[in-house]
Amino acid sequence: MIKDYIMMKQEIARLERILYGFTIPMENWGVAQYGIDAAMPRGSNGKSQAELRQMDIREKKQLGRLTILRAKVTILEKYTDSFPDLATNIIYDRILDGWTYKSIATELRVSATYVKKRKHYIVDLITNEQKTQKVPKYTKNP
Repeated sequence: MIKDYIMMKQEIARLERILYGFTIPMENWGVAQYGIDAAMPRGSNGKSQAELRQMDIREKKQLGRLTILRAKVTILEKYTDSFPDLATNIIYDRILDGWTYKSIATELRVSATYVKKRKHYIVDLITNEQKTQKVPKYTKNP
């Protein structure tokens, strides 16, 4: 998930523009439309019932994908500034921003191997915490 973070953020913005006509700031994700209001077709003059049904099906799939991507991004962003040392927090931020091991190492004046080891440490921490939580994994809406 970490390597796909930037792509997921871009896809969230794209889906929000398609579904809502604008991008919703992450702070307001909790107040977005849900349920039947979000899934209902917008309706438009001049479209046949078959076209509206197709749009409805497509929008429901897009809404499901949007929900899953938001959950993944929220999980990743939850760990920002949550590691015990500053270097690990900086490495995590840079990895989410798409920096390479070498560029992070140059910035922090450490080796690329150190950065790679810290990344594996971060992934292990996140994975272990997610496994211990009794929260269901992100799934598509039925």
